[in-house]
Amino acid sequence: MALQDAARPGGSERASWFYDPKVRGIVFQLVLLAVLALCLWWIVDNTIENLRRSNISTGFAFLRGRSGFDISDRLIDYSSDSTYGRALVVGMLNTVLVAASGIVTATILGFLIGVLRLSNNWLLRKLATVYVEIFRNIPPLLVIFFLYVGVLSLLPLPRDSYVLPFGSYLNSRGFYFPRFVWGDGSWLVAAGLGLGVVFSYFVARWARARQMATGQQFPVFRTSVLLILGLPLLGLAAAGFPLTIDFPQAGTFNMTGGFNVKPEFMSLYLALSIYTAAFIAEIVRAGIQGVPRGQTEAYSALGLRPRQGMRLVVIPQAMRIIIPPLTSQYLNLTKNSSLAVAIGFPDLYAIGGTILNQTGQAIEIVVIFGVIYLSISLLTSLFMNWFNAKMALRER
Repeated sequence: MALQDAARPGGSERASWFYDPKVRGIVFQLVLLAVLALCLWWIVDNTIENLRRSNISTGFAFLRGRSGFDISDRLIDYSSDSTYGRALVVGMLNTVLVAASGIVTATILGFLIGVLRLSNNWLLRKLATVYVEIFRNIPPLLVIFFLYVGVLSLLPLPRDSYVLPFGSYLNSRGFYFPRFVWGDGSWLVAAGLGLGVVFSYFVARWARARQMATGQQFPVFRTSVLLILGLPLLGLAAAGFPLTIDFPQAGTFNMTGGFNVKPEFMSLYLALSIYTAAFIAEIVRAGIQGVPRGQTEAYSALGLRPRQGMRLVVIPQAMRIIIPPLTSQYLNLTKNSSLAVAIGFPDLYAIGGTILNQTGQAIEIVVIFGVIYLSISLLTSLFMNWFNAKMALRER
């Protein structure tokens, strides 16, 4: 049979064409693409038909409609007369606030616990291990419920509030602390803060270049603190101190004045920070242990103290191991913020769910969810990739 195929004109060419891996790969990919397109067409057609039968109009025109509900926690002005679009903006800002504050706290706490996991102190090392093993093996929703129901809800009523330093109070209604009320000319304070951050950046770059060239260190941290705090104070003095402080006042049934951080935000923020810090601690521990032991012996031979060696030699090399998995934990924390709906915190998911129940625009709401969460995740990944490139080790 093979001899007959070979004898026929073009028989061997057809056989070689059929057994060519590149051709087969292209054919299989085209078939798979056609199947996926057919499935997508079926989903879209079925969705449009179901919407037509339910008399539900499609589109995003509903975002201009009146929301009709209030939002307790908000960073911008909002009322029940505001539009659905503004309500979603409020939810998005709340989500970003929880994610950003949680990332900062979880990073600091995770680095501290990760270093303690390698401490020579037996007690500190075991306590850090217990912390990691507990919070790494329970769901984050359980931590949120524990803090909200088992801790914050058991705090005393406002009239029996815990009095904290600097005129602050803690009770079952949340955490109250003094609020700054800025007057005319306060833009000079913001300008001083911005200049302080910019100058600190350039000082850090100059100090690093100087150390690489001469080996001499410069007190970057103290200089940065002086710039970031000193320049805003100079701006405040130049503006004539346009600042008043509104202190919270404890009443019989409620608190007045000051700034209030509600229990819903506190429990969500603390739970996500504590939970994510356990994973970050293991990443930090693995990164430090990934640095060759010879580096520790090298800085000891140079006369550096353990704290200096950890800061100047070990941590910079460990960062190239730490940063990639650290990005995943930041993304997980951002997505876990959608658990806020379980305790009534008005994040993007909770507010979007309310709008969905009122309008029935399920597809549009889900698309908005996907676009916003995807955008936040991509921006986080882009920043961490840039930071990873900046922290990469370079040959001198």
